[in-house]
Amino acid sequence: MSVERKIQEIIYGHDGRDGAGVNLKRVFSRSTIKELDPFLLLDAFDSTDPNDYIKGFPWHPHRGIETVTYLIKGKIEHGDSLGNSGSIDEGCCQWMSAGSGIIHQEMPQPSDRMLGVQLWVNLPAEKKMSHPAYRDIRKSDVVLARDDEVAEVRVIAGSYNGKKGPVGDIAVAPRFLDVVLHPGKEFVLETEPQDTVFAFIIDGEGIFEGELHPKRTGFLYGEGERITFCTGPKEARILVFSGKKLKEPVAWGGPIVMNSDEELELAFKELDEGSFIKHKKF
Repeated sequence: MSVERKIQEIIYGHDGRDGAGVNLKRVFSRSTIKELDPFLLLDAFDSTDPNDYIKGFPWHPHRGIETVTYLIKGKIEHGDSLGNSGSIDEGCCQWMSAGSGIIHQEMPQPSDRMLGVQLWVNLPAEKKMSHPAYRDIRKSDVVLARDDEVAEVRVIAGSYNGKKGPVGDIAVAPRFLDVVLHPGKEFVLETEPQDTVFAFIIDGEGIFEGELHPKRTGFLYGEGERITFCTGPKEARILVFSGKKLKEPVAWGGPIVMNSDEELELAFKELDEGSFIKHKKF
């Protein structure tokens, strides 16, 4: 029988502001680099007031990471130095590998509700300077792997119930599930023993190890082979992330994450000199 993972840490994060003035919940960031490896940062946004987010994230650089923007409600227009442009709509995901360098912008549009997350996934040393890549995952691409009286499970990356999501061939072999757990139900998920596993209540409320927790609460799990969570009288929407640890040094400066201070300094030097972008288009 598989071993149940216990919650290692409950993470509440803190309210913050980023971009040109976007109010958000920074769930985790620099202080959890080792524990949440390969995941670097998770920002959550949930607002019915466009003033909280309308200034957006104007043009800015990334190198050495992958950024994952998943939108449940709302709309975000985007563009990048590869020549991609368009919108992230409800139920869509933007999975971008910055690699050697990319400059992009993400500009939320006024909506009845803006609900979603942005996750940063670290790249291993051998992929830090790889060719940038962009995946535009539409709602129809996201795989509904389960839909019954217990839960709806959508797969963005990895697999569940024998069904694979649209994102594969990622260095840390991530799994990203969107679980809508109906009232009074229990959800059990088998996990790879070596993976980092994190769950986040993005909407509703969930029961974790017998305690009821509100939305915008995160859970870092310890070692084991499966996780279990439940709901009380209300439905919960819970995002689950897992991936292989890189166990590499991290040099982090704003939107750039490398393995050494020298690599970080070079990146900012290239930004100043105008040589940061190595690939403009495919």
